[in-house]
Amino acid sequence: MKVMLGVMLIVLVGLQYRLWFGDGSLQEFWRLHEIAEEKHAEVARMQNRNQALEAEVADLKDGFAALEERARTELGMISSDETFYQFVRDSRRQPAGAVSP
Repeated sequence: MKVMLGVMLIVLVGLQYRLWFGDGSLQEFWRLHEIAEEKHAEVARMQNRNQALEAEVADLKDGFAALEERARTELGMISSDETFYQFVRDSRRQPAGAVSP
């Protein structure tokens, strides 16, 4: 009887060790669970980014308004029927109320 109890105790300790520290342990499970949650969050961020890019591509394909806006803001382009005026401040003149050094 004592031998059987000793064998069962050894088996129980072996199973507990594997449960807590071995392959497929609870520690490994929680670590993999955290990694999976991080990956899910990253996938959600990328899906949102992809949706925004898809909307921008569709907008650029469908209409010239978005294309024209990008040309104006990013490239400084103007339309053929517009006139461009650039005002340059005279660097020799001081603004009113300014004190010269």
